[in-house]
Amino acid sequence: MSLRDDQILRYSRHILLPQVGGTGQETLLAAAVLVVGAGGLGSAVLQYLAAAGIGRIGIVDDDIVDLSNLQRQVIHDMASLGRRKVDSAAARVTALNPDVVVERVPARLTADTAPELVAAYDMVVDGSDNFATRYLLNDACFAARRPLVSAAMLRFEGQVSTFKPYLGAPHPCYRCAFPEPPPAGTIPSCSQAGVIGALPGWLGSLQAAEVVKELLGIGQSLSGRLVMVDALATTMRSIGLPKDPDCPLCGMAAARRPEVHDVGA
Repeated sequence: MSLRDDQILRYSRHILLPQVGGTGQETLLAAAVLVVGAGGLGSAVLQYLAAAGIGRIGIVDDDIVDLSNLQRQVIHDMASLGRRKVDSAAARVTALNPDVVVERVPARLTADTAPELVAAYDMVVDGSDNFATRYLLNDACFAARRPLVSAAMLRFEGQVSTFKPYLGAPHPCYRCAFPEPPPAGTIPSCSQAGVIGALPGWLGSLQAAEVVKELLGIGQSLSGRLVMVDALATTMRSIGLPKDPDCPLCGMAAARRPEVHDVGA
């Protein structure tokens, strides 16, 4: 692939970076990334991945745009009310960068659809808002050997990490850090407890940066680390996430019994 003159201008600030250059930008243009969730996190992720020139972006979401979304889901606007989020988000991505091929999946991810869908992309970004989808994506990405960039948030706090457990030690999976979903009702959702509007933009931007790093193989991966963000204190700190040798998905016992790796929570 060779860059067109307009692409050299569009991506010039990337090309100037020694870690990216023209070859790196060509890599981004040839890449395919699946983004699950076109809400608060997805709003930032999708726009920055489109601006970066990711060649093919899949958007998974079964929801429609509601007025309460617009406080933080900035990829949508008043004209989007009542539209499917995948359609609204796809329109914004295309308007921002016509180089990008957008693939829309207006459905909730399931154990039946996740394996084939995940395998069709180079990387996956989890911008979902529920534990079932997080565990489902973790398992599907492990089976397909795809990097997963995950984030979660509530009120004024959030966290971001990258999971590549198929590489073996020391790379953990989501289940290594959080073996089981919390009991229903113990952790409120954003719709129940609230979230400051700018927080998903902060976290989603971090996710987009990690995607670019992973695709280009530059910098220090977040695999094995969890970045914790506190918007009230305006702080970020990184803690280690060790691989759990007893993890039922990617631990030593599971590795000896690969046939038991069911996809799903």
